[in-house]
Amino acid sequence: MTELTADELNLSVRQIDFEKIDEVIDLFDQYRMFYKQASDLELAKHFLTERLQNNESVIFVACIEFNDTALSVGFTQLYPKYSSVKAVKNWILNDLYVNPAYRKQGIGNKLIDASIDFAKNGGAKYVQIETATDNYTAQSLYESVGFIKQAPDAEFIVYRKSVD
Repeated sequence: MTELTADELNLSVRQIDFEKIDEVIDLFDQYRMFYKQASDLELAKHFLTERLQNNESVIFVACIEFNDTALSVGFTQLYPKYSSVKAVKNWILNDLYVNPAYRKQGIGNKLIDASIDFAKNGGAKYVQIETATDNYTAQSLYESVGFIKQAPDAEFIVYRKSVD
């Protein structure tokens, strides 16, 4: 079977608010399990709801639309990062996750594109992202879309991409 690309999947990427949080709870739980945390859907719901209700983060969800339903297959969450010197709000793309069954189809790229557009439209100078030093798939993705590797530490590599 041939894998479809994000463009062929009838994929949409949109920003959600806390009233639509149920669209990403399971994905967020899977993301946390990827980083060796125990599954806890209630914790996931509480954490994400609190972030959005307090305007502490921005979440984009990638959905495959078919008939009258939508299947959430990936998400990203951004947190603000402020620079006093440049007097600007930048963004940390803190969480990026695509359901394993839908990887390698461009969905991660679409989520990153939405995040970059959001940051640029808000006047940010850059978006920052980090990943584990052994997450070579993520590193390859980030570098392929123009993120520049910063100094790594023992556990994580930090990347930045200028958006202005």
